[in-house]
Amino acid sequence: MKIKQGSKAPEFSVKDQNGESVTLSGLKGKKVVLYFYPKDMTPGCTAESCNLRDNYKALQKAGYEVFGISTDDEKSHQKFIAKEKLPFRLLADTDKKVHEAFGTWVEKSMYGRKYMGTARVTFLIDEKGIISEVIEKVDTKNHTDQILGSPAPEKSSPKKPAKKAVKAAAPKKKTKKTIIKKKK
Repeated sequence: MKIKQGSKAPEFSVKDQNGESVTLSGLKGKKVVLYFYPKDMTPGCTAESCNLRDNYKALQKAGYEVFGISTDDEKSHQKFIAKEKLPFRLLADTDKKVHEAFGTWVEKSMYGRKYMGTARVTFLIDEKGIISEVIEKVDTKNHTDQILGSPAPEKSSPKKPAKKAVKAAAPKKKTKKTIIKKKK
């Protein structure tokens, strides 16, 4: 079952990396980013989580509480959080009940082999528990931009000058000429 924008988010109860229970009803009154990702410490999942980490203040400023969720266990989440210094909680959906409720436990295919796995999808849930947006085509390196709808303020930086301009601006090195005198 695919969850659509405007529908009520399914109620869930799952443990975070520290074994503490997290329920959707317990988050009522808060805006939530619930991002489903396949596996801790894999390249795409690390890029996505680190993008959210790097822009966490902008997400908080916009009023969001961020939760990542995968089928990994609490111990795996603890290692991932420690390694990447993630400031938000990761939810351990080892029995895949939350994945199934949100429609993110899907059949996938790689090299012609079919298997079940997590679809990388993010749900933005409003203060009343309604899904305000579903992001199905996640750009792992720019995910915060997708959530906030524009480049995150923390990440905007001036453009780098062109290489030619850098070379032109660099002072020229002075070289010493070595004179070798021939002996007669």
